[in-house]
Amino acid sequence: MMPPLTNTPTPWREPTFTWRHRCRRGLFQLAWFTLCRWTPPPFHWWRNTVLRCFGARIGRGAHIYASVSIWAPWNLTIGQESCLAPMVICYSMDAISIGNRVTISQGAHLCAGTHDPLRADFRLVTKPIRIGDQAWICAEAFVHPGITIGEGAVAGARSVVTKDLPAWTICAGVPCRPLKPREMRSDPS
Repeated sequence: MMPPLTNTPTPWREPTFTWRHRCRRGLFQLAWFTLCRWTPPPFHWWRNTVLRCFGARIGRGAHIYASVSIWAPWNLTIGQESCLAPMVICYSMDAISIGNRVTISQGAHLCAGTHDPLRADFRLVTKPIRIGDQAWICAEAFVHPGITIGEGAVAGARSVVTKDLPAWTICAGVPCRPLKPREMRSDPS
């Protein structure tokens, strides 16, 4: 038997986002599709320029690939020399802040919005994501809303990050948990 809902259902009366907000997102999606989606990989400067025109704060030398999906660029901050690899999803319903020299590998999903399953109307809940300098979010990892990933932390491939990750720690799993310290080597071997 299902438990009763904690509140009574209310009819849907108005959209979560204003028409102005929706139009702005639509205009950005149109611009990204026509001006950026087809561009070759080395055209990072061009894609960065288009994102800046829509309010994104992009550091010098950032690499953002054409197949990246960004929900609201005005909620996105990317530091210098950071990378959003192919097929990354930035569901930036709230602020997503990425530090300097961060790598977000292919297919990773940064999700700053969700819904409250305990409410009958599934009210939207947004929380910011913060990723510290020199962190690495490996391929196809999923980062939940409200997460802070410490400086130099690694979230392993296909990890599901449900809690903050400590600085300079290698973490992995479902759910993602700390495994061992990330000790930097000075030699290339």
